[in-house]
Amino acid sequence: MNKKAFIFDLDGVIVDTAKYHFLAWQKIAQALNINFTHEDNELLKGVSRVRSLDIILELGNVQASQEDKDKWLIQKNEDYLSYLVDMDESEILPGVFKILQLLKEKNQGIALGSASKNARPILEKTGILSYFDVIVDGNDVTNAKPDPEVFLKAAQLLHIDPKNSIVFEDSVAGIQAANIGEMVSVGIGEKTILHEADYIFKDFTEIETSFIEQLIG
Repeated sequence: MNKKAFIFDLDGVIVDTAKYHFLAWQKIAQALNINFTHEDNELLKGVSRVRSLDIILELGNVQASQEDKDKWLIQKNEDYLSYLVDMDESEILPGVFKILQLLKEKNQGIALGSASKNARPILEKTGILSYFDVIVDGNDVTNAKPDPEVFLKAAQLLHIDPKNSIVFEDSVAGIQAANIGEMVSVGIGEKTILHEADYIFKDFTEIETSFIEQLIG
């Protein structure tokens, strides 16, 4: 059987921690009198923490010193982590567990490729850490998506050619990163937003076993 690399983003793909990121960023924005909406939050998908703060400051036309930025970045992460304390397996998005089990049964390479610096504790709390052969997160890379570094590194650690890799992503930047890396891109979300992906599903419940077997080849 062919062995492929199946690489998953974390936030919005495996778990919905995006809502916690939003709450933490909104708290910072409100303190700075910046109106930060769910629509604005779309701009932060797949983007590093530092760049996310810059985007929020730009939205409010706020100038800030590096010292203030560093303080807000620490505060944001502390607030975000406080929301994660009570995470458990119920946070896993519908259909994800079934796909992970199938890939494990088929002896496929499974990796996480995420900008999150909290990937390991999240996978531990949700009880699925053991499904991943490789974890590449924000602590391991220097370039943010759409640079394909995070996915290329995951494929490399799995000893699988990037062209034999499949990426599951919910952000435009993530889909672009997969495409630049010459990997198969599978969008999880809205077709209007993720139209650059090779395949698009609203969520994992729409993904049939036959589709995964087709990707394995």
